[in-house]
Amino acid sequence: MTYSWDFHSVWQYYDLFLWGLWISVVYTFGSIFFGIVIGLVTCAARLSSWKLLNVIARIYQEIFRCTPLLVQLLWFYYAFPLLVGGSMDNRVAALLTLALYVGAFYAEIFRGGIVSIDRGQHEAASAIGMSPGQSMRRIILPQALKRVLPSFINQSVIQFKNTSLVSVISVADLAYMAAVVNGQTYRPLESYTLMAGLYIAMLLPLTQAADWIERRLRVSD
Repeated sequence: MTYSWDFHSVWQYYDLFLWGLWISVVYTFGSIFFGIVIGLVTCAARLSSWKLLNVIARIYQEIFRCTPLLVQLLWFYYAFPLLVGGSMDNRVAALLTLALYVGAFYAEIFRGGIVSIDRGQHEAASAIGMSPGQSMRRIILPQALKRVLPSFINQSVIQFKNTSLVSVISVADLAYMAAVVNGQTYRPLESYTLMAGLYIAMLLPLTQAADWIERRLRVSD
């Protein structure tokens, strides 16, 4: 049996696809922004000499890195409101979960970059009279940033793909809109192929850029 492709009937709903793509982009950048903040705070806690802060940060990281994002989305939208005796908007639940999820990975990326810097550089900075804060800002962080940039970009690209899961709590992202169009046209092959094509069109340039940056940084070492 030969399948007869019909993208015309699906493309009539191009505005839904574009709106869904826009929502996916918004959630990607929104969660990356808040994830960076969460990641920096968690990284600082992991590097702190205060054991309690270190333990709390480690527990947070392990919870969010060791459970599937889909499970986290369902828990925050359906279970968390029961726990606190309130309700949560699905858009808030989606952004909160995405930010906490990626923040756990960012924290480990940042921490790994900082601890990879030779301890002797801390000692050398201290020997010339720099405070720990000055040595971190002027010597350690610039080198760590260079080392973590490829991993940071790759994790951010993955985050764009992760946004497709927010459709399970009815957030109108690209995946959700593809399902809506399929319900209207009964053309699942075309609807989901077009969705996949839009993801590739967005992510392929980003993955290529990440590879280029990684090669440039490797050459400059």
